[in-house]
Amino acid sequence: MLNPSVNATCRSLRAASSASRHPTPVDPRMSQDFTPRQGQYLAFIYHYTKINRRPPAEADIQKYFQVSAPSVHQMVLALEAGGFIERTSGQARSLNVRVPLAQLPPLE
Repeated sequence: MLNPSVNATCRSLRAASSASRHPTPVDPRMSQDFTPRQGQYLAFIYHYTKINRRPPAEADIQKYFQVSAPSVHQMVLALEAGGFIERTSGQARSLNVRVPLAQLPPLE
């Protein structure tokens, strides 16, 4: 069972995802080559950052998707290798989504 603050954050993220989107210029060099699951992680990172004014920690991602810590870390590494996010090695909460908002799927 998730604690109430995590549940509230999850509800806020889902509401933000379904809200109207502002048009974002699409970078033609960035194509939507990510999997549906990767898209969900990208959407979560984007919306979490907008709501909380700081990127999520891997533990926040783990709680939201209810997966193991190694699964989250491997996904972060895959997203970084694909050029979908940037992060600063050794710095906490340094995830930065490089995919335009218009290309992100709705957060489920």
